[in-house]
Amino acid sequence: MAIKKLTKSMVDNLGAAAKAFIVYDTEVKGFGVRVAPSGSKTWQVEYRPYPGGREVAKRRMAIGSATTIPAEQARQKARDILSSVSKGGDPAKDRNDKRRELKIEDLVDLYEAEGCYVLRGLRQGEPMKPNTKAYTVARLRHHVVALLGTKRVTDVSPSDVERMVRDIAAGKTAKDEKPEDGRRIIVRGGDGAARKVARDLSAMFTFAMRRNLAPLNPCENAAIRKTDNRRTRYLSIEEVRRLGQALEQLQEEGVNPKALDITRLWALTGCRRDEIAALKWSEVDFERGCLILEDSKTGESVRPLAAPAIVLLSSMTREKSAFVFPATSGKRHFQGTKRIWPKVVKLAKLPGVTPHTLRHTLGSAAVSTGETLAMTGAILGHSNARSTAIYAHVQRDPAKKAAGRAVGPIAAALSGAKPAKVIPLRKRGA
Repeated sequence: MAIKKLTKSMVDNLGAAAKAFIVYDTEVKGFGVRVAPSGSKTWQVEYRPYPGGREVAKRRMAIGSATTIPAEQARQKARDILSSVSKGGDPAKDRNDKRRELKIEDLVDLYEAEGCYVLRGLRQGEPMKPNTKAYTVARLRHHVVALLGTKRVTDVSPSDVERMVRDIAAGKTAKDEKPEDGRRIIVRGGDGAARKVARDLSAMFTFAMRRNLAPLNPCENAAIRKTDNRRTRYLSIEEVRRLGQALEQLQEEGVNPKALDITRLWALTGCRRDEIAALKWSEVDFERGCLILEDSKTGESVRPLAAPAIVLLSSMTREKSAFVFPATSGKRHFQGTKRIWPKVVKLAKLPGVTPHTLRHTLGSAAVSTGETLAMTGAILGHSNARSTAIYAHVQRDPAKKAAGRAVGPIAAALSGAKPAKVIPLRKRGA
């Protein structure tokens, strides 16, 4: 496909298709924009190395993102590349040769710009979700770059990876800083962080191998543990009662009520941390008694709401924000739970408990009350994106009832109520 002269407005109007396609510029031969199936657009130029003629395969060289580089600037870069080719140069080969000499810190930059795709599962080949990508790149920068950043990609060995994992587990890269002109930076070490970083590094090396930047993945043969422990911790009803009492006491002490209500909703819904912290009012459906999350870990997801959760949400005052829990300043959602959560678990005497433990607690409560695994999955949003439509209309009502049965004891304990006494039925004739 060719257009007389590519401009920004023309490129902006190009839509995504099932397969990638290229729109060529007729003013500079070989220059064009590649549109990926995802809709992302990249300036590129193609040429045949000189000399060589048609016997030599064409090379394609990316110039940069069409969203950040103006059309005329990209066109001029293409002219410069073609000028170099006419003098016997091979810019694409030179770039690849240079990339083969990348250091780890440079590979992280490249991975952030051109990698970060899901490697397995139903979403294989799709870009990571923005939050997942941000956390992944942050772990690579704070841990991998700090320990291996100056090593060349081809020089990293399994023993280097093993040493890196030990250092992270020992807290060598952990820090808690608050620059005068920036946001607070908290980097945690430990065994769990070390395993996550090892998986991130392995994925980055897989990317490097596909780009012919690394001959092998040193994480494959490293003697390290790559999987997390199975999470079996959940709270007993007595522990939930202590949690509720701690929340009440902190509320009396003037702790930010947003953090406390977020904690209550974690317990009453079984939602993941940011599914509640970043919840929007547009995702709360009071009429049908559910949350319709726009972009959860599994895509769009419908979660049934039990009555206690609906009551809590209904009692909240709406601020001039799309978020249920807006930040005190700025346009983002509330971020203060990480500071307050340690106070909650310390006061409730629940060492080692995380917000995700509350998700496990509701799942355990659902199974304990006799709900099927499928129904428990509907409560917790364990469906994939294609199952969302089924849950949305077939299972919403029974799942809502199931959530009510499972949440009932948790809500009672959270509010400090004591369980009702069980009175045995009298036998007939007695």
